[in-house]
Amino acid sequence: MKLVKNGTAGTMESCDILVQVEKTDGKKVSVELDSSVMSLYGNKIREVILETVKECGVSGVKIVAVDKGALDCTIRARVKTALLRACESTEYGWNVK
Repeated sequence: MKLVKNGTAGTMESCDILVQVEKTDGKKVSVELDSSVMSLYGNKIREVILETVKECGVSGVKIVAVDKGALDCTIRARVKTALLRACESTEYGWNVK
């Protein structure tokens, strides 16, 4: 997938995560994470975000996420949706993980 604009998915509601993606120069994937459960699950949330970006085949992206206690499945869905929106793609290809 190739990013053509910024993309956003999610909300700031409890048990959700707001994900914003921005195209960057280079191949690096960076994650800025703010979470209400950072001390307990911060590393796992970051791992799920990076894994989802890799599965989508995207590089050169900055992910800004504000988590309010979202489950892994919600994190995956929000990251993938934000990436698809940034790529202006409708090839969703959802699958159960």
